[in-house]
Amino acid sequence: MTILPHEKQIYEYEEIIKQLKDQNKLNSLWSTDEIEKLEDKFKILKEKVYSEMSSWDRILISRHPKRPHSLDYIKNISDEYVEIFGDRLFSDDKAVVVTLATINKQKFIVIGQEKGKDTESRLKRNFGMLHPEGFRKALRAMKLAEKFNLPVITLLDTPGAYPGLTAEKRGQGWAIAKNLFEMSKLQTQIIVIIIGEGCSGGALGMGIGDIIGMMEHAYYSVISPEGCASILYKDVEKNEAAAKSLKLHAEDLIKFKIIDEIIKEPLGGAHLNNQVAYDNVKEFILSSWENLKNIPIKVIIEKRYNKFRKMGIVETL
Repeated sequence: MTILPHEKQIYEYEEIIKQLKDQNKLNSLWSTDEIEKLEDKFKILKEKVYSEMSSWDRILISRHPKRPHSLDYIKNISDEYVEIFGDRLFSDDKAVVVTLATINKQKFIVIGQEKGKDTESRLKRNFGMLHPEGFRKALRAMKLAEKFNLPVITLLDTPGAYPGLTAEKRGQGWAIAKNLFEMSKLQTQIIVIIIGEGCSGGALGMGIGDIIGMMEHAYYSVISPEGCASILYKDVEKNEAAAKSLKLHAEDLIKFKIIDEIIKEPLGGAHLNNQVAYDNVKEFILSSWENLKNIPIKVIIEKRYNKFRKMGIVETL
């Protein structure tokens, strides 16, 4: 079990209560009232610890190995789904999962960036780092959605597009730019959800949408905290300071109008109660679809264009 630094005292306290309960089964040394008082203190401790988390603590939550990934959401919120493969140009990028899915009887194209769960699957999925064929695979699915009038859902969870020489040879920058261009004018509804790491062009290449939701402890940034620290501070150890300066959490981004809605997670993060995370994401998808489904496509595309044009602040000297 992976225990994050800020969670250590919680697990220690929980283990003490468990041991006391086990001892009471053999020899009742603690009364029910005393145990309940300890449990009340434990509840207060959890609320205190999770309300005082630093930016870096929340980055670690977004990367927790038990945190639900795209495939987990697809499997748990869909009534049924069928996966499709390949970009029809080079190969099938396993870092991207594309499905035809039904959620509450509504058909969607769901496209998710997938990191994998264990060593074998992480290697297979390239740790969620897309090659150019991954972006092309996603775009092929979006064009299918446009052709058959199906709304698109994208699930973002990547440390960034793959930076290797092979990806550059096959046109990594062009593939991302092509997706940005095509998504901006795609004639169907697009719902975007940042479920974990939303880093750099790897996330943005699938992040143009009409409604953008973000999990409470996910992050969305032009660069990772480690990358920022190495460039700005010339010291990777200053990742905590970088995480704080980047303003990459949901409550920051909703103020800047980069995202539209914060999707609540269970206390402490989605890794502590996956089902709550699944339910909240499903509710967000269905409510977003209700808001979009009756708007004419021409109006949707115009709003999408204006939405992204208004992001950021330009200062002239």
